[in-house]
Amino acid sequence: MTTHPSLAAAVAGAVAVASLAGAGIADAKSSPNVVGQKYGDASSTLSSAGYKPVVSTTVGDQLTWSNCIVYNQKDRSVPPPPNSRGSPTNQTLLSLNCDAPVASATSPGNSLGSTEGRAAAAAASAGASPTG
Repeated sequence: MTTHPSLAAAVAGAVAVASLAGAGIADAKSSPNVVGQKYGDASSTLSSAGYKPVVSTTVGDQLTWSNCIVYNQKDRSVPPPPNSRGSPTNQTLLSLNCDAPVASATSPGNSLGSTEGRAAAAAASAGASPTG
């Protein structure tokens, strides 16, 4: 079987382009993992690493944002405004849980029947914070 020279060149070119595209993805930098931290601590960690923390979602309203727990994060790069010489901004979108660590008759939170609720109750009775 013979191979047409232009077909072989096209396949080789496609492989080269694919390998270059993959190299860019492999070099992508991601923000530090802050899931499970209080927002106040997570915000400082992200800012120190060059990322702008952006609250995208909150659940509950029992805590101030600085005491809410980060339960999800997603990085994104925001391009500069058109016709500007600005640089893209690295942002980390954060989802916060602002419910109380343990539910009570008057405030929502984790059930004592859950792993999280038992850990929070144990930490509270020991005088420690459930998140460290």
